[in-house]
Amino acid sequence: MKRTSRGNFARYGRAAIATVAITLAGMPAGAISSVRAEGFLDMPQARAFIDEMAARHDFRRAELEQLFASAKPRKSVLQAISRPAEAKPWYAYRPIFLTLERIEAGGRFWDVHREALERAEQRYGVPPEVIVAIIGVETRYGRNTGRYPVLDAVATLAFQYPKRAPFFRSELEQFLLLAREEGLDPAAVKGSYAGAMGWPQFIASSYRNYAVDFDGDGIRDLLSNPVDAIGSVANYLSVHGWQPGRPVARQVGVNGAAVAALVKQGLKPHTTLGDMRRQGLSVPRDLTDEQLATLIRLENRNGEEFWVGLQNFYAITRYNHSALYAMAVFQLSQEFETGESQGIM
Repeated sequence: MKRTSRGNFARYGRAAIATVAITLAGMPAGAISSVRAEGFLDMPQARAFIDEMAARHDFRRAELEQLFASAKPRKSVLQAISRPAEAKPWYAYRPIFLTLERIEAGGRFWDVHREALERAEQRYGVPPEVIVAIIGVETRYGRNTGRYPVLDAVATLAFQYPKRAPFFRSELEQFLLLAREEGLDPAAVKGSYAGAMGWPQFIASSYRNYAVDFDGDGIRDLLSNPVDAIGSVANYLSVHGWQPGRPVARQVGVNGAAVAALVKQGLKPHTTLGDMRRQGLSVPRDLTDEQLATLIRLENRNGEEFWVGLQNFYAITRYNHSALYAMAVFQLSQEFETGESQGIM
């Protein structure tokens, strides 16, 4: 990924503005007019955002206007966010991520980066199989880090997606600050339709707050450095409550009456396993009564299965607020741990 000089980027970066200028210079006059007429600069909320960034963070207004003139609202982003994979039932979601190809690629990734993974476990307490599983689920070990210009994607959601506009407006602010701090060209960075970037798919606020320079080269590079990605995933989970050496989730048997009420209480562990046992759930004996858990219901083609998610399961859901996501990460991690395929299609 193209980077600019940290020194030259103090007020947004000559390289970034040069990119915009070259782009505009290469367009016929009518095309430039069209970009402005149909782009972000005609949106009052975008204009207000530019004013705020200039006032609060000392960006140059004219340079931001050039940058946003080159950005494009993208209908495909709005279409993608309306159909997330996490809306699928478990029987359709699981096969996306638990594949023999992904398991084998994870094994190769582990072999190549064994030292960094072991060092991450020593420092943060997060086992290698979980780190490998997250990077595998997110980007297939760096093979699919996203095709959308992050600026376009996040600005589209900030200014054209009212349902979550405040969140993405904040992420747009964080992205511009991140680009200035890390010497990135904001017009060049690509990621997911929601603005997630790099090997671990961190959104801008997570990148700023939780990314670490894990190889000691002085740069927190999640876009092209898998070692920094390994340390950053481990740091993220640690900050969000990962408990070293503790279980993640276990499958349980249920007795109808209590199920609906327990499932409705959300992802955060809320009920002791002792109380769940007293309500008729069959919980593995090696899990002690005092542990808090949540009850997860997964939809299969021919029925349902139930799991208790413990604190480490909840920590994974802080990465992506979905029980399906956390279960896919957990089950993929178990494939690496056992070295055996458990019904993988």
